[in-house]
Amino acid sequence: MMAMEGVVLKLPSFSQLVNPNYFSNRTPLKFRFNFPKFSSTASLSVPEAAPVSLGHSTRPDFEILHQKVNNGSKLVYLDNAATSQKPSAVIDAVNNYYKSYNSNVHRGIHFLSARATDEYEMARRKVAAFVNASESSEIVFTRNATEAINLVAYSWGFSNLKAGDEIVVTIAEHHSAIVPWQILSEKTGAVLKFVSLTEDEVPDTKMLQDLLSKKTKLVVVHHVSNVLASVLPIKDIAKWAHDVGARILVDACQSVPHMVVDVQNLGVDFLVASSHKMCGPTGVGFLYGKSELLAAMPPFLGGGEMISDVFLDHSTYADPPSRFEAGTPAIGEAIGLGSAIDYLSQIGMQKIHDYEVELANYLYENLHTIPGVRIYGPAPSQNVHRAALCSFNVEGLHPTDIATFLDQQHGVAIRSGHHCAQPLHRYLGINASARASLYFYNTKEDVDDFIRALVDTIAFFTSFK
Repeated sequence: MMAMEGVVLKLPSFSQLVNPNYFSNRTPLKFRFNFPKFSSTASLSVPEAAPVSLGHSTRPDFEILHQKVNNGSKLVYLDNAATSQKPSAVIDAVNNYYKSYNSNVHRGIHFLSARATDEYEMARRKVAAFVNASESSEIVFTRNATEAINLVAYSWGFSNLKAGDEIVVTIAEHHSAIVPWQILSEKTGAVLKFVSLTEDEVPDTKMLQDLLSKKTKLVVVHHVSNVLASVLPIKDIAKWAHDVGARILVDACQSVPHMVVDVQNLGVDFLVASSHKMCGPTGVGFLYGKSELLAAMPPFLGGGEMISDVFLDHSTYADPPSRFEAGTPAIGEAIGLGSAIDYLSQIGMQKIHDYEVELANYLYENLHTIPGVRIYGPAPSQNVHRAALCSFNVEGLHPTDIATFLDQQHGVAIRSGHHCAQPLHRYLGINASARASLYFYNTKEDVDDFIRALVDTIAFFTSFK
């Protein structure tokens, strides 16, 4: 220990300080300190800092997460399968567009229009690179994934399907991937064939393969289920479809935000996704389509931008993707999507996926321990990786009651309802379910808060029985 002798200092008075001879006549003060001697070979034991999770390191970028709701509870946002939150960089990019270079695209020659066009088309190139499309013209901006599926149904579907042709769909699809094909089949006579679930509550790929025939013209499947959290082998399904001469459309809304998606490696013909589920703005999504397919498809909507020349008796149309982007597009939103892709790419999609697999297992394992809870979809294992979401029910409780109490009493935001998957819920023998869904900015502490709140919620309702 360091030893220091006591010292009493006598400070000079003001009159002494102003005397010019005061400091020159003073004897310098002498202090003696005894410092310990350290060996040059001594080592200090410093504990290693615990590694910071991806959730903890990215949360500062999402201002919305740092608030209290309802009764002063800390917000725990677990409704990411419905929509994701937006980092400051994305919000700033959209604001910057409207503040600095708001203008229409492709039409003006002035500075603002030229810059807006450059940024809009740069966003398209970012999307193309993100999913590894062979060229940016294979990316069509739409209002959302729903519109992208309808575009394929009305443009490709009505041009290629006739009575007796078959469309293979799973019962676990989002309504957006079922209803357009029902409308098309009613008008063309095409037939919908549905794939059910295995005992593990995943779409039965063996059944899907058995349903394929020369009559099959299109296979419509999700990549990741928004209810079951299951992941389908898209590359295999694409090969099976192509072996019988069919095309494949993939709903990738729950996969593109969470994992590496490579359309060329998967071999898909069409793929759709939404910006708002991948840290981007609402109001914009995209369709990926192979260039030869898009080139052969007629327009979906008519108007400005999608034309080449307009005459009184006919019109000619622009090449894709402009052919399918009639009118003024969602410019600021597309630029925001480009910024979201920059943000996700900087983190790394494989890093996001690996972290979410860990979160998914933690969520499932903790939720599974609560008595009376029924989780839908496959159990995680060494060979089965669930997405970071759990749809569940609690025996004797309605999921909307659960979601309401969690929100109002604990600040925990989850989803309740049929999640736009009524046929799947009917197959499971239920009308609705509750769903907790995570993203990379969530943490294990969020899961802990949710589990504690759910236990309290169950205790509250069962106390009345």
